[in-house]
Amino acid sequence: MSAITVIEPRWVATVSPAATVLTDHAVVIEGSRIAAVLPVADGWARYPDAPRTLLPEHILIPGLVNLHTHAAMSLMRGMADDLPLMDWLQHHIWPAEARMVSDDFVHDGTLLACAEMLRGGVTCFNDMYFFPEAAARAALQAGMRAALGIIAVEFRSAYAVDAHDYLTKGIALRDTLRDESLLSFCLAPHAPFTVSDATFAQIAIYAGELDLPVHIHLHETTREISDSLAAHGVRPIERLEKLGLLGPGLIAVHGVHLNPAEIELLARYGCSVAHCPSSNLKLGSGIAPVAALLQSGVNLGLGTDGAASNNRLDLFAEMRLAALLAKGVSGDAQIMPACRALEAATLGGARALGLQEQIGSISPGKFADLTAVNLSATELSPCYDPVSHLVYAAGREHVTDVWVNGVRRVANAALLDIDEAALVARATHWKNKLHPS
Repeated sequence: MSAITVIEPRWVATVSPAATVLTDHAVVIEGSRIAAVLPVADGWARYPDAPRTLLPEHILIPGLVNLHTHAAMSLMRGMADDLPLMDWLQHHIWPAEARMVSDDFVHDGTLLACAEMLRGGVTCFNDMYFFPEAAARAALQAGMRAALGIIAVEFRSAYAVDAHDYLTKGIALRDTLRDESLLSFCLAPHAPFTVSDATFAQIAIYAGELDLPVHIHLHETTREISDSLAAHGVRPIERLEKLGLLGPGLIAVHGVHLNPAEIELLARYGCSVAHCPSSNLKLGSGIAPVAALLQSGVNLGLGTDGAASNNRLDLFAEMRLAALLAKGVSGDAQIMPACRALEAATLGGARALGLQEQIGSISPGKFADLTAVNLSATELSPCYDPVSHLVYAAGREHVTDVWVNGVRRVANAALLDIDEAALVARATHWKNKLHPS
């Protein structure tokens, strides 16, 4: 029999059923999974000898799911700020990557990102970057859940020579690591402007054969759309539809510039959108039509993007900003209430990754990926509605404890399994190589 532990918070926000907040309830963990959610008194009667974590001023929520990251780019945080996307990519990020990206770079940058995300309550991230095997090692070292991108682009890098090579290496890695319970995989064509029709057609075949989601930047900027019209005669989403890429497994990252017909197309095919409001604002890309997406029934998750374009891997910031922008743009204060923002940051991301039966809500049978947030601070007092506080008032600095797969990874706001001093030293090493002073 697996070890049993019991968590007793003041509140439990289960996320599903929607907007459910339980008081005087305990969450029972057996091994890696949630065994029960039950009244505290029943927990004592059934499990009198189980070790307990008492959290009398906390809300317990599902671990947050960061639906779009380039985790290793944490090593480029702040390196080329205040530039539009294509200038930022072509003149700064891509040249730096050509010089520096390696297995070691990706491992160290991803581990740095894992440390930041875990301390901020994120238990799962969906990554798109070179050397995914190095990202896998870092995620497993941190004890964090990761969906790893089988990246595809047409240009050569230190990782692969062409799109076929990227896909071949990524699928081989997926086959090697498919039994790792903390890891899953997505096909990750970078964007319509870096991937050919032939490669997209191959990805559509792989997605069907291997039952993998497809994670792609889509309709991020107006230039992306105008370039697609010039090169292909259609907007990017129409191009992907013709190539067989639209479907329940498609994760459209950003989705800033969508017209009503395209939103209905995403809804009809059951696609998801990874909304990254901070990155979209910082790069001057625009504001995604979240109200229309929600009203059309498109599944919405939240992502930070990479730390080089945000510059924080902070899902609390994204929840608050997503809710406020949706209200401000639509003129409807009710369009994305706090409970809906929390759902986007948890179960919405899980649905997009095809992991909704495994994570995303506090439900018996799911993996015990949990985050505890202390709502007793002066700046959070008094508390009328804990979920409202979670989204509009609290921040990642109020996260105290995090469990992934039933294992406690953060306790009393401290990382348990990562040597932070060594990690900072590695970050400094890479900074000196990227930008010698």
